[in-house]
Amino acid sequence: MIRFDDRVAIVTGAGVGLGRCHALGLAERGAKVVVNDLGASTDGASTGSDAAQQVVAEIEAMGGEAIAHGADVSNEEQVNDMVAKTIEKWGRIDILINNAGILRDKTFGKMTMDDFRKVVDVHLIGTANCCHAVWPHMRAAQYGRIVVTTSASGLYGNFGQSNYGAAKAGVMGLMNVLHLEGARDNIRVNTLAPTAATRMTENLMPPEALELLKPETITPGVLYLVSEDGPSRKILGAGAGHFALTRVYETAGALIEGDITPEAVAAQWDQISAPEGQEELNDAFGQTRKFALSAAKAKGIKLDW
Repeated sequence: MIRFDDRVAIVTGAGVGLGRCHALGLAERGAKVVVNDLGASTDGASTGSDAAQQVVAEIEAMGGEAIAHGADVSNEEQVNDMVAKTIEKWGRIDILINNAGILRDKTFGKMTMDDFRKVVDVHLIGTANCCHAVWPHMRAAQYGRIVVTTSASGLYGNFGQSNYGAAKAGVMGLMNVLHLEGARDNIRVNTLAPTAATRMTENLMPPEALELLKPETITPGVLYLVSEDGPSRKILGAGAGHFALTRVYETAGALIEGDITPEAVAAQWDQISAPEGQEELNDAFGQTRKFALSAAKAKGIKLDW
């Protein structure tokens, strides 16, 4: 059975919805939880909500331990204070679930750059702030489990969400690098791509779908990702009890010899696009090696790489 006894977890945006469900799920299985919530509306305007304290009360009522913190994740100083208070209280941080987010949806032509930046600041910079603050503590402990939260908007696009989609795509790039850098210190980093009935989606789906897509159907996947034996560098889609992995593949492609022209690329497009032989690369230099070795082989050059 997966347990989190003696583990300390920070969950951002944990006052309502998915974050609340993640916090309660961790506490039910023994974790001490920092319930972070700014108390803001879905567009990021602060309302002074005491939602985080209410979740703390729920955890304490079940016999667990929790504290609330109202850090704005886009504010590095406030995030550092949250982490410092966590260390002061419990002396460690084992788990970070980045869940905080806002929406300011408009088509790109009508969106202000202020609204674009604000959404990126919360989702991408906020995730980076939290990861950066806990990173030295996890490295020192030689243990860490981190989840960043993306969206189908970041994976596939969604009309009217250029800011949100860009930010959510960005956190996947962050995961890829943190996975590589954290591996030697037993820090595992994964991405959750949830589809849930929350404040942010309640006006976008029919009532019947909302009933199926309760946050409780998603949290079990997150708890596995942050468990001791959880994986790393995975993008887990979750909703309505259905779980699936999203993977990024690169086709085998085609080597153009002789004149490398736009017309040559067009002529080879079918081969460039063909799925046969596609592969999942482990890092950026995997692509560099692949291309260089292909060209070297065609020219009879031996590359010891």
